[in-house]
Amino acid sequence: MIVVTGGAGFIGSCFLWKLNRMGVTDILVVDQLDNSEKWKNLLGKKFLDYMQKDDFLRALSEINNITAIVHMGAESSTQKTDGDLYIRDNFEYSKTLAEYATGRGIPFIYASSAATYGDGESGYNDDESALNDLRPLNMYGYSKQMFDLWLQNTGRLGKVCGLKFFNVFGPNEYHKGNMVGVICNAFDDVATRGVMKLFKSYRAEYPDGGQMRDFVYVKDIVEAMWWLLSNPRVTGIYNLGTGVARSWNDIANAMFAAVGKKPNIEYIDMPEHLKPKYQYFTQANMDKLRAAGFDHKFMTLEESVADYSEYLKTKDYL
Repeated sequence: MIVVTGGAGFIGSCFLWKLNRMGVTDILVVDQLDNSEKWKNLLGKKFLDYMQKDDFLRALSEINNITAIVHMGAESSTQKTDGDLYIRDNFEYSKTLAEYATGRGIPFIYASSAATYGDGESGYNDDESALNDLRPLNMYGYSKQMFDLWLQNTGRLGKVCGLKFFNVFGPNEYHKGNMVGVICNAFDDVATRGVMKLFKSYRAEYPDGGQMRDFVYVKDIVEAMWWLLSNPRVTGIYNLGTGVARSWNDIANAMFAAVGKKPNIEYIDMPEHLKPKYQYFTQANMDKLRAAGFDHKFMTLEESVADYSEYLKTKDYL
């Protein structure tokens, strides 16, 4: 039985979709549904059982038929200020699952984050020897770095596989509220009003809307996750993006093209609290994952946005 934590969330539910497409249904979904509508991400998915995250942790020592743990569950908001929340959900919970998996020799794939790179001044090379040199800009990123370092310091990093996700977008993110991606958030304005709002730039080397990100489609993400699950010999920490940085203006133009409208971008002021934490450039160095044998061809930004737009028109799910 494969355990997928965060299985009702964005990436976790898309991975359920991929597992089902590969004929895998012996799955235990672990999550916490609360008051959100992420339960809709589970509709149509096939899995053996579901457990709330705290119930699963209490029962974990008594479960003996787990063959792999794919740990996507986390407090994923980058804007909360409760450090104890991040420690409990992103660090302590992850430690317990890693101890269980490594103690039994079963594959453990977990979500780290590109947020661990901070402002990117040290680059985006997934070199494990430089983990302690990274300086995240928020508590979310630091909680992820803490877990990466704990694995390294306890000798477990060579027994597990961590993924530093870059800017992931795609279906099943509708429940995320103010943390929903820009494409999803702006789609209705683009499709109906023919306008898209982007933040102004506050650095001379980047024009308005010229801030760049490594945008990666969730359908490509789950291909990598499936490959890693099928190749448990591959361990360590890996970047997971496309390896190509594109601008927010590129995103806007791709969205307008997808809905057949002329580009019309409005540049707005960035909130003051975001300015010191804003990343102007991210780009995954994908050499390490490619060298491990992952040869999947990623969709282009334009292909990904066009595909996602078909879902966004009616808010369909994977």
